[in-house]
Amino acid sequence: MAKRNKNKGSSLNIGGFNLASPKDRRRLQSLTVELKLQAEALTQKDMRSWRQAWQRAIDIENPRRQSLYDIYRDVEVDLHLSGCVDQRKGFTQKKAFKLVDAKGKQNEDATTLLEAVWFKDLVGYILDSRYWGHSLIQLGDVVTVDGEMRYNGVELVNRKHVVPEYGVIVIEQGDDWTSGVPYREGPMADWVIEAGKPKDLGLYLKAATQTIPKKNMLAYWDQFGEIFGMPIRIAKTSSRDPKDRTQIEGMLSSMGAAAWGLFPQDTDIEIKETTRGDAFNVYDKRIDRANSELSKGVLNQTMTIDNGSSLSQSEVHLEVFENVVEKDADLVKDIVNDQLLPRMLKHGFPVKGLHFEWDESIDYTPEQQLAYETMIADRYEVDPKYFIDKYGVPIIGKKASPTPPDGGASKLSAPTGGVEGAAPFFD
Repeated sequence: MAKRNKNKGSSLNIGGFNLASPKDRRRLQSLTVELKLQAEALTQKDMRSWRQAWQRAIDIENPRRQSLYDIYRDVEVDLHLSGCVDQRKGFTQKKAFKLVDAKGKQNEDATTLLEAVWFKDLVGYILDSRYWGHSLIQLGDVVTVDGEMRYNGVELVNRKHVVPEYGVIVIEQGDDWTSGVPYREGPMADWVIEAGKPKDLGLYLKAATQTIPKKNMLAYWDQFGEIFGMPIRIAKTSSRDPKDRTQIEGMLSSMGAAAWGLFPQDTDIEIKETTRGDAFNVYDKRIDRANSELSKGVLNQTMTIDNGSSLSQSEVHLEVFENVVEKDADLVKDIVNDQLLPRMLKHGFPVKGLHFEWDESIDYTPEQQLAYETMIADRYEVDPKYFIDKYGVPIIGKKASPTPPDGGASKLSAPTGGVEGAAPFFD
């Protein structure tokens, strides 16, 4: 009778479970399976929402992208995905550029017009269209700062108000496109830039298939860690005094920080380590697979952001990545030449007859520059105007027998360390 009363009144509550109850102990043991099933159920629900939003976006009669863009906002906060996107965008944004005439000669004054914050923002919005799909960018007012013309900024038109399939902007989200204002014709046409094709939904559409299950896996892994991540503390006592049981319960709850406790006599304390090792396979492996798929989707490879297995493989992956960057660069180039420069010309910018190119020239160190110029001047007839313009030296004629610097030009050789293709040029 005493034993029955003792068991009836005893309790040890951890994480909402009474470990003194055989029923609760069985529930705790099966919790991993329950969490897995919950994650799968929530993922299925989220994927249904994604499919429904996708179908609304491609509706022929009345395309609506609002709910799809809400999903994209959730997709965008994935840290691995944002790292892939930033890496890909950064390689394009750091490329040098120039405005050249029909003969390929750079117009430095015109190039300076694009070396401004508004143009950097424009390039960023253009590159974002790879992920969000069609983007409409509005040019700001033309202003003059220190005698130089520029736009006072660029702004992304809220995507939820744009219906690119029909080229209109609606006043209220969800309005029928027939009530929208056209932006491809009329006065608005000269002040907006389109990036991406009208029906393009961007890479985030595909990325959602990985970020949704990954998000749920992370959430339920956290729940798993709360229950199984710390050792379970079990106390057994022969005391029937409710005050002793209350004291024991308080001691157990504070042992996580104190690592010690003072218990009544005849109290046995057991620290039971968890042996559940399947969390790694259930959660971590799925998350790794999601990250790998995201890398492939955005970068077309994995080794420039994930760990690689060999130098040769990493070199192949780097080449693939460079091809992706070149495609992005071509997108920016085409939009600038086909849309931006014609609008700048209409707004009074001095860009007539010029077109945009990426500057692929090699940047030399001062030592490399000196060596190359010396060898060129020693072997070929060079227009003195090059040195006059570059160094401001008033060259008035040629010496009969010039004295090579440092004891002779023959001692100079092509610099090493990164000037590809130099040797054939001078042979």
